[in-house]
Amino acid sequence: MRPLEGIKILDLTHMLAGPYAGMVLADLGAETIKIEPLGTGEMTRSLLLNQDQYKFKDMGAYFLTLNRNKKSVAIDLKSQSGLKVFYDLIKNIDVVLNNFSVGVIEKLKIDYKSLKTINPRLITCSITGFGETGPNSKHPSYDQIAQAYGGGMSITGKDSSQPVRAGIPIGDLAGGLFGVIGILSSLIARDKTGQGQHVDISLLDVQISLLNYMATMQILSGDDPEPIGNAHFVHVPYNTFTTKDGFIVIAVITNEFWYSLLEVVKIDKLRDPKYSEQKGRLSNQLFIEHLLNKKLSEQTTAYWLKKLSAARVPCAPVNKFSDALSDEQVLHRNMVVEVFHPEGGSVNMPGNPVKLSQNSEEIFTPPPLLGQHTQEILESLNGYTKEQIESLIEEGVIS
Repeated sequence: MRPLEGIKILDLTHMLAGPYAGMVLADLGAETIKIEPLGTGEMTRSLLLNQDQYKFKDMGAYFLTLNRNKKSVAIDLKSQSGLKVFYDLIKNIDVVLNNFSVGVIEKLKIDYKSLKTINPRLITCSITGFGETGPNSKHPSYDQIAQAYGGGMSITGKDSSQPVRAGIPIGDLAGGLFGVIGILSSLIARDKTGQGQHVDISLLDVQISLLNYMATMQILSGDDPEPIGNAHFVHVPYNTFTTKDGFIVIAVITNEFWYSLLEVVKIDKLRDPKYSEQKGRLSNQLFIEHLLNKKLSEQTTAYWLKKLSAARVPCAPVNKFSDALSDEQVLHRNMVVEVFHPEGGSVNMPGNPVKLSQNSEEIFTPPPLLGQHTQEILESLNGYTKEQIESLIEEGVIS
């Protein structure tokens, strides 16, 4: 049994932040039902379809990954009949998740204020760029907008002349994760109060939260931090170093790690007592890193990883995706899983990182075809007869 089994979610999301939140909830066992427009469905269905190397059959990598474990119901929400079908669903739903622009759900009449009259226990969650309140709430936003506006890009890269966004879309993905946190918190609160509520997640808010202690440092000092590449502003050596055939990361944060590192690299000039404490190492960062790069470049990454790991010096290879996705630790943790296509065949993709001791079952069902579960859901949740469903199809309300 998975932890969220019995929880029913309507997922009205598109692109990345919202679908990722829905995917996490679905992986944890929630019955997650995509509500999609008629015709082409949710816009992510069309992404990467013109790039054969990134698609499988009629689904691109975006849709394949983000919509596993979900079901699809196609409804015309802009019609009165379609809205009635949606309202009937709401009576038996726990959560409604969306990442529309501010104002869209009110225009569609599917906002919390409208829906709570139908189901007072309902929880709704909106993930937007700037939140639903404030002077910039209607400003359009995507991942890179959030990264830039939230300050994170200003400290990413080698120097301040060229800000760099994070390689993974941390603005969208983190927004989705905080959406999950808000929803789970609301479910716990509902157990205590019997009442639902609305969750308002802003990608900008999340980016500010992720600045964490570095934001407090800036507030205390008044100094804006600048990019320092892969180095650390306190610890040395804490950086990426060149080996004979690639790169390795070494992270020395205690004096004990420093002494262990010296036993491995055997660089006499680094045994000077002035480097034995963090302060001395920080004052001589460039010199220390120069000597380490020179020494480490004499042998392969694998050679140094073996030596450093045996000495328990924190280190890692700078893996390419292919390296990471085939790593024995990653595979042992079931972090690469096989997900089938509804029309046959399968695709491997990242697994579920939430590992629970009591609810350990992991299930990955195929991403749905457009409207694949319309009849099933309307019969089971709405109590519609086959005749009612056929009539709605004929009217162009559902598909």
